[in-house]
Amino acid sequence: MSTNIIDQLDPGWKAHFEHELSQDYMLQLRAFLKAEIQKGAVVYPPKDQWFNAFLYTPFENIKVVIVGQDPYHGEGQAHGLSFSVPDGVKIPPSLQNIYKELNRDLGIKRPTSGNLEAWAKQGVLLLNASLTVRAAEANSHSKQGWLQFTNACIQYINEHKEGVVFLAWGRFAHDVCAVVDTTKHCVIKTSHPSPLGATKSGKHFTAFLGSGCFSLANEYLTSHNRQPIDWSLDKSG
Repeated sequence: MSTNIIDQLDPGWKAHFEHELSQDYMLQLRAFLKAEIQKGAVVYPPKDQWFNAFLYTPFENIKVVIVGQDPYHGEGQAHGLSFSVPDGVKIPPSLQNIYKELNRDLGIKRPTSGNLEAWAKQGVLLLNASLTVRAAEANSHSKQGWLQFTNACIQYINEHKEGVVFLAWGRFAHDVCAVVDTTKHCVIKTSHPSPLGATKSGKHFTAFLGSGCFSLANEYLTSHNRQPIDWSLDKSG
């Protein structure tokens, strides 16, 4: 992890990163990641993509936040955006269900690529709670400081923005978004889009499949005089 990331960020994120990267927990996380790499552990995504969510989505542009738990831990899958995989990589099951709901909710043809960069560039912050993971070991870096960092990012958005939609998919995301002030932002809670949870509902959340979360997000943005998200990804045809 390098403080050079600050030089690549827009001014809105710079102030936050300058503060957080100087904290003891981030210095410890940096030492942990350096040790992981030095001992030969394979870490995903590649180092230059750890902070892609912030590079693709300037702070000023944030309209929607989608919180994921952990980067994909298979080779070539993770590239720093929650739920997204690079072009040419097989679409994971959770993302397949996301596309299924997009089609049901908005009539959008299911994309052939799992790359969500187009959403990020429109103001959808695709933020994993942990920004790194050891190959083939889910949640292997989750207790090393990343959660404190991403919680601080959510709080920073909560305090310094208004009218942001938080799509909280699954219990973990519900907990992360618990700090959000719903008098100035919108939190839409559903189950997780994974095959294990996509049809489950609870007392305080709806099932992901059938939730209409994408149209609800756009309705909120429109009602607050903000440009809605174009959720379609395949532009050809």
